[in-house]
Amino acid sequence: SAIPEIKSTHSLVAKHVTKEKWDKLSGIVTKTSGFTLAKAIACAVEFDNQHCGIYAGDFDSYRDFADVFDPIIQEYHGISADAKHTSDMDFSKITGNVNPDAPVHSTRIRVGRSIDGFGLSPGITKEQRLGVEKLFSSACKKFPADLAGDYYPLTGMDEKVRQQLVDDHFLFMSGDPNLKVAGMERDWPEGRGIFHNKEKTFLVWVNEEDQLRIISMEKGGDVLGVFKRLARGIQTVADSVKDESGKGFMLDEKYGYVHSCPTNLGTGMRASVHIDLPGWTKDGVDKLKARCEELALQPRGTRGESGGQTG
Repeated sequence: SAIPEIKSTHSLVAKHVTKEKWDKLSGIVTKTSGFTLAKAIACAVEFDNQHCGIYAGDFDSYRDFADVFDPIIQEYHGISADAKHTSDMDFSKITGNVNPDAPVHSTRIRVGRSIDGFGLSPGITKEQRLGVEKLFSSACKKFPADLAGDYYPLTGMDEKVRQQLVDDHFLFMSGDPNLKVAGMERDWPEGRGIFHNKEKTFLVWVNEEDQLRIISMEKGGDVLGVFKRLARGIQTVADSVKDESGKGFMLDEKYGYVHSCPTNLGTGMRASVHIDLPGWTKDGVDKLKARCEELALQPRGTRGESGGQTG
């Protein structure tokens, strides 16, 4: 088939999906979830604002379409073609913490993880999505006391429960145009849900942008405490899923933990603090962005990773 017009002309997809590569790869259909290169680059074709513009529908996508994914990943992450990923979650190596006088409201650290043998959100089949949910909802019953809690499926959710999750800013919503075009909102809300412990400091989102988003958060600026809980939580989820199914997390020796978006490959971790910056708010978002750039930070919205900011 003819190469589609890529509207995001400055994206990594526009740079690396050449006619030659398209002709070679466009007929390939992945084994795990029937994904294609056309589906992978749908966002770059549909929108004109993508920086990366590509998603994987399963682990196979990274291998089957390696001629496209490899150069994009290497350019985005600034790694060489023969790089090997190392992940170190040993919290005893962290010695510093946030200054207690800093105006930090809350701290949140998350990773994405994917379970072997199932597709990733953009390509996952309905059966596989329900399989991930069933596996996790059973595995989470074995968590130790401080991480123990309840799993709340989005399907048939009680209105009171839903409102509480909204009030806690825990609930993820449908309607993100990117996730829609990428195929991540098919069969919504089936197979999706949220787990949290009793203290609401340890959460897992099931079948959102990644099969599992494992999140540690709490009020205040104790980054070390939040990271410790996250490291334990990831290990707990891994062990429980392994005990339940014999399956491990998808791990590539070159790229680390496998996610649907290649920008998240590696440890797949994002750490954020919710902080008051009254002077910067006055100066406007552009100046704040420029300052964050200098510090190798990213300003994000108060409503989480994909939200805008208020105030």
